[in-house]
Order: sequence, then C-alpha cells, then structure tokens
Amino acid sequence: MFHPRVINNTNITFSENEAALLQKGPKYNLHSKKKNWLLNLALEAETAITQLPTTDREFYRNLVADCIDTLQCHNGPNLKHNTHTESRTIKSIQTKLKNNHAVITVADKGNSLVILPIQHYESKIQNFLRGNNF
Repeated sequence: MFHPRVINNTNITFSENEAALLQKGPKYNLHSKKKNWLLNLALEAETAITQLPTTDREFYRNLVADCIDTLQCHNGPNLKHNTHTESRTIKSIQTKLKNNHAVITVADKGNSLVILPIQHYESKIQNFLRGNNF
C-alpha cells in the first residue's frame, strides 16, 4: 500500500501515533460507528418497512432481522478499540493544529499532505486568486 508523504512546514512535533495516522493519508476513513448504530439501523429499517404493502412486510422484517444478526456477529470489539485510539489521536492532532494556528492540506499533485501555518495557507490562496484574475 502506498503511503503519502507528510510535509511539515511548521515547528509542530507529532508523536509516533500521530505521524502514523497522518501517513494513512487524506482518504483514510476511521470507520467509526455511533454507540447505538445497530439499533438505529433496525428502527430505520422498520420505518421503511411500514411504508410497504401489508403483504410484503413480514418477508422484509425477516430479511432485515437476518442481516442485523449477521452485522451483530461481525461487530467485534477489536474495531471499537482501534477506532477509539485513532479518534483520540485525531483530537490530539487537531488540538496541536489549533494551538499553533496551522492547517493540513493536500498538495496540488501526488498523494502528499502539507502542514503549514494558516497565514501561509491563506496567502497562497490569495496569490492563486490574484494570479488567475478572480
């Protein structure tokens, strides 16, 4: 798997966990689910089922019940722990960026992340706009 480059143009120091998470790139998704996501899914499915013709409702209720059972079996505790750790790491990165008035952006070309001061980022945007007669 190809990992993007992270270019840090600030004096912010990232921990090993923070750097590893940044290396996953801008397209990485935490796959976090809310605590009651399965219950909410079941309730939403039931709401949709009540809109069906009466003759079809039991068939779809059984189908949804089977799917929810399958999801419940595959909802392991390891994913929850990893997601929780990554969520804390993201909050830590966000705090460092906010305290140092910095931003993470994607480089124009390639799969690189750039961390730079907000003022520098805003001046680059202004230069781009002026240079293209916007």
